[in-house]
Amino acid sequence: MNLGQWIGLIAIIISLYILWQIKEVLLLMFAAVVLATTLNRLALRFQRFGMKRGFAVLLSVGIFLACVVGFFWLIVPPFAAQFNELTYRVPQGFERFNSWFNALKTQVPSQLIPYIPDIDSLIKQAQPFINRVLGNSFAFVSGSLEAVLKVLLVLVLTGMLLADPYAYRKLFVRLFPSFYRRRVDGILDKCDVSLGGWVTGALIAMGVVGLMSLIGLSLLGVKAALALGVLAGFLNLIPNLGPTMSVVPAMAIALLDSPWKAVAVLILYLIIQQAESNFITPVVMAHQVSLLPAVTLISQLFFVTFFGFLGLLLALPLTVVAKIWLREVLINDVLDQWGHSHTKESELVIVSDSPSADDSKRAESSVIPREQPIDDAWQEED
Repeated sequence: MNLGQWIGLIAIIISLYILWQIKEVLLLMFAAVVLATTLNRLALRFQRFGMKRGFAVLLSVGIFLACVVGFFWLIVPPFAAQFNELTYRVPQGFERFNSWFNALKTQVPSQLIPYIPDIDSLIKQAQPFINRVLGNSFAFVSGSLEAVLKVLLVLVLTGMLLADPYAYRKLFVRLFPSFYRRRVDGILDKCDVSLGGWVTGALIAMGVVGLMSLIGLSLLGVKAALALGVLAGFLNLIPNLGPTMSVVPAMAIALLDSPWKAVAVLILYLIIQQAESNFITPVVMAHQVSLLPAVTLISQLFFVTFFGFLGLLLALPLTVVAKIWLREVLINDVLDQWGHSHTKESELVIVSDSPSADDSKRAESSVIPREQPIDDAWQEED
């Protein structure tokens, strides 16, 4: 390789290293893009009914905030009451279990008594673990504050993107060579449609899981069934980990009534989880975004390995977008054209230093119609 090629290779390596160092910021930016795309599609639906852009955006944001406030309004009061009851019912349960255990020791042969563990000794052995957990409370609080700041950052970025989405779209398109910008604009349209399909599929899966949880918990007579059902549906957004997190409060509340009810809740959530992972989500996602079940699982493992919890949360939308870019750029534009001497006119815009009037009219007629078209500056020399 010559000097220029070596410089280019070093520049690519340095760029990849910088992108890896700021990967968490890029994931937060992508989360803001997904949320802004969802709210923008909702605003466009309102605009089809004759509503102005500003009012449509405000209504979309208002609906989103109402859903967030309604979620916490449904979840926090019942959980606060139930877990307040749990704080004094748990010590009572330990005392009852201790008395039952002592009564059992009087009925077993004296030779077996030394082999039966003592409750007090178990508590003493667990004391270091409890102290360690309490000692990490500051780290937990600081981690919670960091998560809140990240959420606020995503919301602020979402508001900025939603205020003028096409300006940011133009900026992204101009990062590509002039002859490829119309092609990139078309790929972004496909990403927009696919992300909308993913959001629709995720909402359907959330609704089905939440409804199944509500019906099952109501039949079992578990308190705060509505709040638990809403929580189960919301946590279904987190693949694999979310259903496990939702079963803990449900079992804790069911344990206030009787142990068998907690076991029944565990069995119920296992059935719902199996139905969701093996039938609901694969069928819905295959219909909405054409993702194969194996690809979905592999993408979750990949993103959680390299990007942690945030990667797991954004695994499916990242996979949807990555699939489109790989299919359109790598397969259609590179591999399918390998060895061909011609280039499709629909995928290439020829740019000259001094475009003629006919070329300008042809380029304008080929631009995908939108409410605020991408700047024609990509057809001119910067």
